[in-house]
Order: sequence, then structure tokens, then C-alpha cells
Amino acid sequence: MTLRLGYGTNGLTDLRLDDALGLLADLGYDGVGLTLDHMHLDPLAPDLAERTRRVARRLSGLGLGVAVETGARYVLDPRRKHGPSLLDPDPEARAARTGLLVRAVEVAAGLGAHAVHCFSGVTPPDTSTDTAWQRLTGALTPVLDAAAREGVPLAIEPEPGHLLGTLAGFHHLRTLLGDPEPLGLTLDIGHCQCLEPEPPADCVKQAAPWLRHVQIEDMRRGVHEHLPFGDGEIDFPPVLEALAATGYAGLTVVELPRHSHAGPELARASIDFLRRAAPGVTGGDAPC
Repeated sequence: MTLRLGYGTNGLTDLRLDDALGLLADLGYDGVGLTLDHMHLDPLAPDLAERTRRVARRLSGLGLGVAVETGARYVLDPRRKHGPSLLDPDPEARAARTGLLVRAVEVAAGLGAHAVHCFSGVTPPDTSTDTAWQRLTGALTPVLDAAAREGVPLAIEPEPGHLLGTLAGFHHLRTLLGDPEPLGLTLDIGHCQCLEPEPPADCVKQAAPWLRHVQIEDMRRGVHEHLPFGDGEIDFPPVLEALAATGYAGLTVVELPRHSHAGPELARASIDFLRRAAPGVTGGDAPC
């Protein structure tokens, strides 16, 4: 099976969305990880439905697939990074994040996306672990209902430092929720290198039944810093071959959210690197 490669718009924030999509198509990417944010399909815009239709037409015209990502730093609160979260002590604040994710599911359905990505958030101070998990399950329930209704899986990402920070945490959440069909996993390959006990290729094999979205970048053990390929420690050929062997049909999206200043060049270098790393599973040569 050939992997479908994408690039995240959170690494192209200096480009207009139309320009970013055109760039990725020209470079030979199969799709895009579209982060809903003020500069790229603002999820709080009053004309979101019409904007979504325009983006859907643009994606179709370029032949690009899409996954919807929800990691915008300040889309809900201009003063708190990723705030409020699904773990916020204030029920109304948690509801705001839940509402954003429900809207993301609806946007994803309008775009024909293969998944909606999300994460748990950091456990607030003076909050017990049990309380944090209770908040998370309660806040996700309406999102999972929307995902079931729209036919778009919700793919939660283990994020270093978050309540749900590892693959073990994902399985704990599945158990707490009763293993709902719409709940899947976003596997970030760099995060596997950062903190999982098994090598990234083994993490891919273990996660295979629940894979709904994949993010990829280089990283070093114990340091949560998204790095361009070749700047970290990951041996990529076994990882890419393991991904292809799972039969995963969604996008494998390069995630370099702190590198927008060099986004176009890194988008080109990234697809070239991945094609060289595993030419049998990453779509062959770059276009002329």
C-alpha cells in the first residue's frame, strides 16, 4: 500500500489558504492537515458554511484530501494558549471547547475529511486525575455524538504533558467511554520517539486498529520539539513501512507548527525526504 502524504497548514500560517493548498498540490502532496484558525478557515466566522463550501471546491479542484485539525493556539482565547481546554474547571469554558470540536466535525463533513483531530489538554492545578478524566469523558460525549451523526471519526492525539499523553492513556479513555465506534487515534510519530517506551515503528504496529490520523516529524527522546526531518533521532524507513503495512488509508501529515517562516521550502524538503526514506510506500518521485 502507498501512503498518502500531507502537510499541516499550522506550518504554513504566513500563506493565504488558497496559496498554501496550491503549493501543496504543486509539490505532489496528496492532501492537507487543515488547522481551523483565524487565518485558515476561521471556525468562528459567521459565514463559516460558505467558506467551507469554497474550501471544499478548492480541495476538489486540486485533488487534495483533507483531515481537520483543531490545535490552533489562540482561536478561543487570545490570552491562553490552547485555552479553554476540555479539562477546564469552568463548565462553560469546557463547553466552549466542546462546541468548537462539534463545529470542526461539521466542517469536516462539509469538506469530505477523513478525520477530525483533537487532544485532551493539560490537567489544571489542584485537579485530581480522576476528576480530569471525568471532565474529559463528559466534554467529549457531544463531540462523539456529532462524529457518529456526520460519519467522521474523532481522532484524539496523545500529547506530551497532557492528561492523555501516551498510547496507554488513549486505551484508558476508550475503556472509560465504552469503546465508542467514532473514537479513534491520532498517532504523532515524533511523540512516540519523545516518550513512548517502544520504538516508533512498534508504536505504529500497536496502534494500527485505531489509527484514524497520523502526524509525522522528527524528534529527540525526551524533548517535545517538532523538528524537520534529519534534525532528530527517528529512523524513518521502518516507520513508513510499518504505516503502509497497517493498511491505514488516511493522510500522513507533516507537522512543523513552529516553522512557518520557512514553510514553502520545508514543505518541499519534507516530501523529498519522505520519498527517499521509503520510496516503495510514499508515492514515488516528485513531479517535474
